[in-house]
Amino acid sequence: MSTPEERPARLEVGVVGAGRVGAVLGAALARAGHKVVAASAVSDASRARAAALLPGIPLLPVEEVVARAELLLLTVPDDALIDLIAGLTATHSWQAGQIVVHTSGRHGVKVFEPAAGHHIIGLALHPAMTFTGTPMDLTRLTDCCFGITAPEVLRPVAEALVVEMGAEPVWIAEEQRERYHAGLAHGANHLVTLVAQAMQVLASAGVEHPHRVIAPLLNAALDNALRLGDAALTGPVARGDAGTVAAHLRQLADETPDVRATYLALARATAERALASGRLTASAAEPLLDILAVPKELP
Repeated sequence: MSTPEERPARLEVGVVGAGRVGAVLGAALARAGHKVVAASAVSDASRARAAALLPGIPLLPVEEVVARAELLLLTVPDDALIDLIAGLTATHSWQAGQIVVHTSGRHGVKVFEPAAGHHIIGLALHPAMTFTGTPMDLTRLTDCCFGITAPEVLRPVAEALVVEMGAEPVWIAEEQRERYHAGLAHGANHLVTLVAQAMQVLASAGVEHPHRVIAPLLNAALDNALRLGDAALTGPVARGDAGTVAAHLRQLADETPDVRATYLALARATAERALASGRLTASAAEPLLDILAVPKELP
């Protein structure tokens, strides 16, 4: 099998936004045999990432990156994407036939409608992964899925680009794009908050190395949840142990306000799901839901 260095480069790639995602995906495409020709980077951190992951690639203004690229990556925050496309359209920066990929989870390909008259090939390829902006991410891509949305005729192009980067393409309908992104954000982003809060509580209980204590428990819980769903649930809510939950809420009263509020919200959601699935009986749920119904002073 030939190496990327031995294969001729097939597309000239430009990266608009050499942040954690853009620099890594540019490097992944280079590894697949494409040629990264330019990138844009504003912050010192982005410039450092570009130097590490895209060495020797010129850092240019956005319009010049667009002008050089056959395959253009728009790796900017969701809320900036619409304005970026509008700006490039207003300045007639696009090239006819140019493949333009954005990595927003929220948006599909309708976001490209303002540029329709410029005959670009718009694709939405969202990596369902959290990025560090380091070479470690290139390894993680091989275990990653991309949520892809594209016109049906361009589906093979979108899938091929994802496979070339070492990942697995998963088709997301245009109208389901925001729901898809909500599921990912709810799971991954809120997990970080939950774990940080749990370690905070353990530290306040005098645990010297909270991460060491909680890591095996979290790893097992995540593995069980991914395999079994709601059936993996254990703990005081699943048992209807209202007294224990009340004790927890008392102890969390002097933590930062977000911790007790999160516990309440998640305990209510857990109780409702356990009740709906039959893991928690109505009689056991009643006193528990009473405690969780409205924030109040606990006995």
